[in-house]
Amino acid sequence: MSGASRSRARGTPARRYVLGVIAAYRRTGGGRRWFGIDCNFEPSCSAFAEEAIARFGLRRGGAMAWRRIRRCRVRDSVCKCLEPVPGRSTDA
Repeated sequence: MSGASRSRARGTPARRYVLGVIAAYRRTGGGRRWFGIDCNFEPSCSAFAEEAIARFGLRRGGAMAWRRIRRCRVRDSVCKCLEPVPGRSTDA
């Protein structure tokens, strides 16, 4: 395995840092603990961000996560909206 592909497999230090912050946020209770809200998307916004950044990188995955978080409307959380990361099969 070449050095470039090996470093890409592990991710950049910035990507690993952001994924670590997201993991810590999720371990400590996520939105319910920090903001008193439940995510109205499935998977949750933090799980979406984690997967998008891991799959597409910090720039593209981060932009996808930011757009997702901006669409969050806590007052409209009547039901969970299924919205997986693009490119992922929903058949499991």
